[in-house]
Amino acid sequence: MGDAMRSRLLAKTEFGRMIGHHRQSKLDRYITFVIERRLAVILVASLVMAAAAAGGRYLTVTGDYRAQLGEDNPELATFDVLEDTYAATYVALVAIAPRTGSVFTRDTLQAVDELTEATWSLPYSTRVDSLTNYSHSEAVGEDDLIVAPLVDDARSLDDPGLARIRRIALGEADLVGRLVSPDGRVAGVAVSFARPEDPEAAWAEVSEHLRGLLAEARASHPDIDYYLTGNVALIDTLAAAAREDASLLSPLAFLFVMTATAVFLGSLVGTLALAVLVVFILGTVVGLAGWLGVVFTPVSAVIPMIVITLAVAYSIHIVTAILSAMGGGAARNDAIAESLRTNMYPVFITAVTTAIGFLSLNASESPPFHDLGNLATLGVLCTFAYSATLLPAMLSVLPLRSRRARAGGPGLFDRFGVFVVERRWHLLSIVSLLVVGLAAGIPRIELSDNWTRYFDEGYEFRRHTDFVIENLTGLDRLEYSLESGGDGGITDPDYLRAVDAFAEWYREQPEVTHVQAFSDVMKRLNRNMHGDDPAFYRLPDERALAAQYLLLYELSLPFGSDLNDRVDVAKSATRLTVTLGDSSSLEQRRIETRARAWLRENSPDLADEATGLSVVFAHMSRRNIDSMLNGTIIAMVLISCILIAVFRSPLLGVISLIPNFIPAVMSFGLWGYLVGRVGLASSVVAAIAFGMIVDDTVHFLTKYRKARREGLAATDAVRSTFRSVGRALVTTTAVLSCGFLAFTFSGFETSWALGLLVTITLLFALVADFLLLPPLLMAVDGRRS
Repeated sequence: MGDAMRSRLLAKTEFGRMIGHHRQSKLDRYITFVIERRLAVILVASLVMAAAAAGGRYLTVTGDYRAQLGEDNPELATFDVLEDTYAATYVALVAIAPRTGSVFTRDTLQAVDELTEATWSLPYSTRVDSLTNYSHSEAVGEDDLIVAPLVDDARSLDDPGLARIRRIALGEADLVGRLVSPDGRVAGVAVSFARPEDPEAAWAEVSEHLRGLLAEARASHPDIDYYLTGNVALIDTLAAAAREDASLLSPLAFLFVMTATAVFLGSLVGTLALAVLVVFILGTVVGLAGWLGVVFTPVSAVIPMIVITLAVAYSIHIVTAILSAMGGGAARNDAIAESLRTNMYPVFITAVTTAIGFLSLNASESPPFHDLGNLATLGVLCTFAYSATLLPAMLSVLPLRSRRARAGGPGLFDRFGVFVVERRWHLLSIVSLLVVGLAAGIPRIELSDNWTRYFDEGYEFRRHTDFVIENLTGLDRLEYSLESGGDGGITDPDYLRAVDAFAEWYREQPEVTHVQAFSDVMKRLNRNMHGDDPAFYRLPDERALAAQYLLLYELSLPFGSDLNDRVDVAKSATRLTVTLGDSSSLEQRRIETRARAWLRENSPDLADEATGLSVVFAHMSRRNIDSMLNGTIIAMVLISCILIAVFRSPLLGVISLIPNFIPAVMSFGLWGYLVGRVGLASSVVAAIAFGMIVDDTVHFLTKYRKARREGLAATDAVRSTFRSVGRALVTTTAVLSCGFLAFTFSGFETSWALGLLVTITLLFALVADFLLLPPLLMAVDGRRS
């Protein structure tokens, strides 16, 4: 009989002897089944994964901002009413900037006019506004009013004609800061679109057509630069960011995680087994997401990276224990059985606490975070299921080897355990001071978002948006529907004066770059009907006269330039649009609060609150932070109760909370010093991280409690715990950190901020578990010895 055959028989005999000794245990009977029926287990797991993965073909990606909002969002409901009353606010804004000189040249005005005409052909377009087709009104004689495009046949203009157009354009409040820059160097073409029934297909089609038009424009006018922004471009970029994060960052996260795994495990076969496990878990989760009809957004597109990271971080405990036992001389199947027996319970507790942390994301105001939390929870459950079935079955088949443990002096973690025991009072003081010092940075944090900063400069949308904000107009808008109190009431002089006063108040605010108000139209018409005398640039004094002016103006407007986007059908309300410069959600909420106070004091019946896309997200950001705080607190309470029940000791349960709470405090404090702003993505970090960092605490306290029950003093139990789990905890933290560090390569703020903050929190958690938890145990639990 060969040596190999003899070794297999001996291992089988030892395994059978071990199973016979533990026959009474249900867990041991389960382990016996998995190892003896390993090929059947692998086959069933493969069939389950294949059936689930088949749903992946149904996955879709969206960049529509409405996917970020819940159906019961109150600001969205108000915004929908505004759009139903006036017009949808899907807009693509193209800035046209000649490389030298102003826009008031024949070539540049011709370029503006060509793009204006071309964009009318875009799918779903309902209106095009530009410098050239602006409906300019002027008096002819004493009673006639002519309304015509400001520019007609730009190439035929002479120098006086160009000077006239420049004078009119830079003198119109409706144009400056909206469709032409105050210095006349940049012009704009704003294309409005109807809300499509199928947003994904519609915006992809619009974006493709628009890019084609701009490519032709750049070829025809090589001396002019074109910059594209607006919420239509934002939707297209969000969808692109989701696809890029899912397709590029997932392989990067897999590479980082598996490299860290290979380094710490020191076993290529063990690393290969974990890689196969990741494929099974990822295929199951992504496939089930497709079957469930989940639509990926830039937020939920990071699911594959999270699943990859969690799958390896939690299952690596099992492989590490197997290799350690084999290094001590145990046969492979014996080592597998002992690893499952030792780690099944802690891994299960870790899965439960992590799932609770992710499920708390359902408290978020944003539905994509619900998908993120639910799919991550599914990934955690799949990790536990496959780690308890597929992983041991594979390792029982694969030619797993482990280096023999070297005899000699104490290892690294033996020495580290001695250091912690001997320096426990110094460590307790130093770490406590560090926590206090970092916590002082939390008040520096501003709870705010800025959607124009969601993308880094690697995205064309970010570069173009920055140019437009700096050189033409802002993109954040506050919208008001100002009620007159009755049909036809918008020509009432008192109403017009109230609207004009509100518009002038806004123009005095430093954050505002442009205000578009109906009162400006009436002042211009009053001037026109008085021979364009500047002295009559004021509101009409009589309602009947104002109504006549408005009727005459509307009858004179060319097709596509009516006032339907500014005046409701019953002429009982008008729309006022306030454009802000580069502003955060906090600044938007502040100016809206000031405006509400002004309205209550001066015109309480005019309007109640602002709306608009910027307002919707500004309020959602704030409410999301509040709701996630509540969700995180609930998750922490549930996890704390579980830990107390698991350790069957209120004392250990309470002590275990400290190294789990403190890392979030430390990371947000450091973030306050370094960044100073927490947005939508950062608000969910505590919930995500809390469930994961409990992993190390559970494993540490499980081994510590076992040592204490075996009769060791607190100091000896700490040293024993470092010896048994120190390397595993470092490995888990390294794997998790590497996985979440891959997020930082994203150009989308929600992804990189989430990844960076979670990574910092994980590292602080290791510090707390190694340098704070043991001194606390020795100080508190040691007194009971």
